[in-house]
Amino acid sequence: MTYFKKNQKPMSDSSRRNFVKTTAIFTAGMMLPSMELSAMANVFNDKTLKLAVVGCGGRGTGAVVQALKADENVQLVAMADAFDDRLNGSLQSLQKEFEGSKKINVQAKHCYVGFDAYKKAIDQADVVILTTPPGFRPYHFEYAINAGKHVFMEKPVATDVPGIRKVLEMAKIAKANKLNVVVGLQRRYQNNYLDMKQKIDEGKAGIITSGQVYWNSSGVWVHPRTPDQSEMEYQMRNWYYFNWLCGDHILEQHIHNIDVANWFIGEYPISAQGMGGRLVRTGPEHGEIFDHHFVEFKYPSGAVISSQCRHQPGTWSKVGENFQGSKGTIEMNDAGAASIIDLQGNLIYNYRNKRDPNPYQVEHDKLFASIRNNEVISDGENAAKSTMTAIMGRMATYSGQMINLDDAMTSEKILMPKDVTWDSTPATIPGKDGAYPIPTPGKTQVM
Repeated sequence: MTYFKKNQKPMSDSSRRNFVKTTAIFTAGMMLPSMELSAMANVFNDKTLKLAVVGCGGRGTGAVVQALKADENVQLVAMADAFDDRLNGSLQSLQKEFEGSKKINVQAKHCYVGFDAYKKAIDQADVVILTTPPGFRPYHFEYAINAGKHVFMEKPVATDVPGIRKVLEMAKIAKANKLNVVVGLQRRYQNNYLDMKQKIDEGKAGIITSGQVYWNSSGVWVHPRTPDQSEMEYQMRNWYYFNWLCGDHILEQHIHNIDVANWFIGEYPISAQGMGGRLVRTGPEHGEIFDHHFVEFKYPSGAVISSQCRHQPGTWSKVGENFQGSKGTIEMNDAGAASIIDLQGNLIYNYRNKRDPNPYQVEHDKLFASIRNNEVISDGENAAKSTMTAIMGRMATYSGQMINLDDAMTSEKILMPKDVTWDSTPATIPGKDGAYPIPTPGKTQVM
């Protein structure tokens, strides 16, 4: 991967040493023997591609719709979820969406429920969709790649550093074995972002030296606790508010904007420091996560990105990215806008196209076209590194400390246990008052 543009200034000796060391950490341990090619699914030409979905919530159901529309000869053959009601609701919705077609070919025996259901569903398919809560992602991804499957998986791809290392390892194996991996960082498949990236590479805005990325909104759903629920079921139903499952909203949502910064600058941060907390979303129903984060990410070239995300109703909202370059400023948003204004205030580039294709659909169009053409898309490594950037930001806000990537990548702190059952005790449990322990800057240990 190219980390720096040709017209960027050279790194200092110390920055270069940090970069080389960090790259070594990212790639250490990934050179494992690849599978025999005969173990890979033969899914080219006009063969009917068998699709499985693991995680049947709204995003999983939507991804199935997009996958089935991406290629004429794809059938959904297997489904897996921790909850039977979610699986059944998803199946009914999909059957209605594709009524009268042969796209949905899911037999009752191929509807799998439980924490180990993912293995059975993946075994039935050529292509798998991984859309469970992200804490499970490294383990599901590992199984899918070892089974020789092409993968679409949602972001983020892990909630802890050991999970990141696993995804990096499996991304390397996937690429070696010509398995396609597309990750739901859809801005990389969105026309205004692709067009702006080309303008940046052409030097239209000069060298990016700073920027601001935002996911400021009012927040998301809560599912009230019911009297018959175990703690494990409650947390699984409310996965967004527990770090072993979600990783906090700096990972789950704000990763989109952080990833744009990494992509546009052409490198990944070497350090992070910041602050955050809970001011509005403070009840036990909001688990253990913060409602706001502010992080400064420093890059090897010297660029600094200010990162904001918050879930606070009635406050200023923005989801998008601004950057300052040596020749001008860049403004982006996911509604389709993109512009560059030079240092004299003149508009020198403006992208507006209301008819752009849906990037969520484009992801799947590209995936299935790549499979048919015997090509390879390898999103896994980048997705892992951008997920790691967001984890580093969370480490900074939770601890109140400066976090260096070199140190963070060696962390053995596991949030997501490999084996989870309905009888397991979650990593975080409430106290007698019903409240969950909240990270405290200056006290919380993150590594």
